[in-house]
Amino acid sequence: MNIGDKLPNFSLIATDGQTYTNYSFAEHYALCVIFSANSCPISNAYWERIVKLSGQYEEDNMATVVINSNNPSLSPKDSMAEMTAFYNGLVMPSFVYLKDENCKVAEAFDASKNPEVFLFNSKRDLVYHGIIDDNWENESQVMMVYLEDAIEYCLDGVDIDYPEMPVEGCDIVK
Repeated sequence: MNIGDKLPNFSLIATDGQTYTNYSFAEHYALCVIFSANSCPISNAYWERIVKLSGQYEEDNMATVVINSNNPSLSPKDSMAEMTAFYNGLVMPSFVYLKDENCKVAEAFDASKNPEVFLFNSKRDLVYHGIIDDNWENESQVMMVYLEDAIEYCLDGVDIDYPEMPVEGCDIVK
């Protein structure tokens, strides 16, 4: 996807058993979509930060969805049962965790890594694509909070300084 592209349509089942679509979040001012996986060590380093960011901006009317597109037959830790157990073990998550069984949603987004972030404004135009911050290994050494800055700018309705940042992470297992 390129900056300015529209949010692709999706309809996916979440760990709570409900089906969510891109229209499920229509009332939110911003939508943050993060591709992630239970089996990726880089994703695992970011889970607490994802919980924190989603909760921090929930009151500002931003919705967060996390999508797992890994093939569970090749990556058993990414089955719906494992996802549900993992999600239920998180402390007060304020996002939905969705399963992209056939990787069609990841393909629609051109997502290839876990984690990979797509931030959409109120018109559902892509305004940020990239990484969460500049140090997945050690949160205390983070110098640049790219996603947090992008969210702030998006919610304020101004252009984002760094709308695209190179993604680093584990490949989505198709």
